[in-house]
Amino acid sequence: MKIYIQPKSVTLVGKAWQIRYMLKRYMKEHTTVQEWISSAPGPKQ
Repeated sequence: MKIYIQPKSVTLVGKAWQIRYMLKRYMKEHTTVQEWISSAPGPKQ
């Protein structure tokens, strides 16, 4: 399972059940994808 967070998108790579699990997990923490991207560690643009 790999998650690539870019300035305007999120890419999840893995098996379908892994992606569904991670999306459900992140939905509990973040309301929108933009919120998820802005809270991710790393360089901001």
